[in-house]
Amino acid sequence: MSQAFQSTYLPFSETGKFSKIVLDYINESEDLRDFYEHSVNIKGIKDAIAQRENFNTNRQLLIAEFGKQYQDINECEKVKANIDSLLSEKTFTICTAHQPNIFTGHLYFIYKILHTIKLADTLKKQLPEYDFVPVFFMGSEDADLEELNHVVIGGEKYIWETQQKGAVGRMIVDEHLIGLVEKISGRLAVEKYGNEIIELLKTCFTKNRTIQEATFLLIHYLFKEYGLLVFLPDNPAFKKEMIAVFEEDIFNHTSSKIVNHTSEKLAEKYKAQAYPREINLFYLKDNLRNRIVPVDDHFVIHDTDIVFSKEAMKEELKLHPERFSPNVILRGLFQEVILPDVAWIGGGGELAYWLQLKDLFKNYKVPYPVLIVRNSFLIIEEKYQQLLAKLDINAMDLFKGSEVLLNEMVNKESKYQLNLENEKLQFRDIYTHIKSLVKQIDSTLEQHAEALQTKQLHLLTNLEKKMLRAEKRKFVTQKNQLAKIFAALFPDDGLQERTENFMLLYSKWGNDFFKVLYDASLKMEQKFCIVSPS
Repeated sequence: MSQAFQSTYLPFSETGKFSKIVLDYINESEDLRDFYEHSVNIKGIKDAIAQRENFNTNRQLLIAEFGKQYQDINECEKVKANIDSLLSEKTFTICTAHQPNIFTGHLYFIYKILHTIKLADTLKKQLPEYDFVPVFFMGSEDADLEELNHVVIGGEKYIWETQQKGAVGRMIVDEHLIGLVEKISGRLAVEKYGNEIIELLKTCFTKNRTIQEATFLLIHYLFKEYGLLVFLPDNPAFKKEMIAVFEEDIFNHTSSKIVNHTSEKLAEKYKAQAYPREINLFYLKDNLRNRIVPVDDHFVIHDTDIVFSKEAMKEELKLHPERFSPNVILRGLFQEVILPDVAWIGGGGELAYWLQLKDLFKNYKVPYPVLIVRNSFLIIEEKYQQLLAKLDINAMDLFKGSEVLLNEMVNKESKYQLNLENEKLQFRDIYTHIKSLVKQIDSTLEQHAEALQTKQLHLLTNLEKKMLRAEKRKFVTQKNQLAKIFAALFPDDGLQERTENFMLLYSKWGNDFFKVLYDASLKMEQKFCIVSPS
């Protein structure tokens, strides 16, 4: 890449874009200390390793299933080496997770993965007696199609229209999705590396392939050189390991009772992110993923005519564990039973619901990982960096908001006085004198004089605002330039990473885009990063 970039870091609290629970977790607030196990530092990792070493992970199962999953694709040596290394009791995984949004969905999908890779690489150097493998856990059983069926590229939204139902990972790539790739290619092909990413999409998203398979291939080809492993939980062999937990959930509602208790304690200070049901499993079969609902002495699959007696449900679980899909309450436990995790990386919403699960892990004697808030980035392209320079705006000041920045600009550049602070001071002095006079006559008049002062100062403040508004009308060009910057960097007044997809930036910079992000990625520091041309 000919263009050099610099990374600037600032606390999450200075962005104004993150919830109280995230900020309190990062700042190690005492209010949250009972809801997680390990601190986010090297000591926390070591403690997590010590707990993992005493847990019986079925490593043979992992090796066997990863081997099947990767046998028909061109895996690189680093991927193969990481699979083989899982057999060792000294190898642990660093995990992140997400649903199979089409074409990866939002930018933070990519940020999560690169954070996981960077942390694994760093821990290998810091703790050479161990090995660490980055893993992406694909939530392919998610059935929320409206959340997963679209992608935003350069501000334009592309939607996959399909009538398919059930788990999105089991849905089939159809003509509509292939047509969407063609539409997207029109936007990307004009960029230097556009055809590269388009050809990759066409290779992965072929007709009649499942979304899970297509997404797996896309992630693999994008990150294989880093040795990333993609974990696919929609697997009978993995679900078999969870039969005892699933059975307790169905017949005793164990997880619901435990998590409700934890959530009540957490809710004393924070809003709960997830709400357990009596049964925290879906029935997953063909194009169906519906809740299992207990009704009297039997079980109904919600919105269907499928009914199980208790005996039939036990038999179904025993013979077909793959037909039981955990919801958000049990998904983390499932992940940590199967993988030898010591750290988990996720966004603010995910962190919030993980904080509800510690007691559930304790109940099942499953090690609880170090929870790390994923890296967040603001990517500033050169054209926007030039605009910022022209307006004399520091990138870190963008989080003040466009209105505040415009006000500062007008106050700085206007040839007129736009504030009345000195005049307000003079008014205060006058009214101080008036209050001393009236107090001598009648002490009750002092309160009246105080009210007059407050009213006059309020009128002066309103006059200031009108003066500023009048002067701002002369700064139309600067206002339009700010609007252009904020529309690109903070779409819908949110973070760029929560709207835009990675492909436009990749089509401009190629694989160097990932290298820039990898280099800028923090490990356990948990700060926000601005990446801009240097």
